[in-house]
Amino acid sequence: SVGPLLFLVCQARRHQLGTMVKYAREADNVSKSAKARGSDLRVHFKNTRESALALQKMDLKKAKDFLEAVLAHKRAIPFCRFNGGVGRTGQAKNEGATGGQARWPVKSAEFLLNLLRNAESNAEVKGLDVDNLFISHIQVNKAMRQRRRTYRAHGRINPYMSMPCHVELILAEKEAAVKSEQDGKARKMSKSQLAVKLRSGSGAV
Repeated sequence: SVGPLLFLVCQARRHQLGTMVKYAREADNVSKSAKARGSDLRVHFKNTRESALALQKMDLKKAKDFLEAVLAHKRAIPFCRFNGGVGRTGQAKNEGATGGQARWPVKSAEFLLNLLRNAESNAEVKGLDVDNLFISHIQVNKAMRQRRRTYRAHGRINPYMSMPCHVELILAEKEAAVKSEQDGKARKMSKSQLAVKLRSGSGAV
């Protein structure tokens, strides 16, 4: 009947609204960071994982320019882990890939670019300095596989599964480098360090 089914749908919806999204990692300074997350994205997990790895710890502007260059086939995504059957290209050497294996995963680049723009908008709402942001955390997880079927010879049916993924990222502001105060005091050295210094003839201490 329709009654129990409607009740289950309402319960699931209430549970979904009542639970907060949990990230795998929290920012060191929550007030100076912005988040973005995509769940059950219809994009290949392996391609997206390699694309996200190339963006790790990159400045926001550099990451956006890099993904746009990938879409234009001017730069490539190096494949380090999921590289079975991946072809080689000269662009991989420019990205530091020792094996020379790289690809241009257009769909993954588009999803990550949209996610970066989403996080940038969140940072603007919080009043952060957009020009000073970098990707402090990015992670790609496997989502539940979606099932389809393909029809084979002699009346057989085989599974035709998709591999979606969850993506989460955190943008954080760079902290200003603090210079150590020069107090003019000589650094205390151990006996072995003093002996090495005397043997090298650099003078007495």
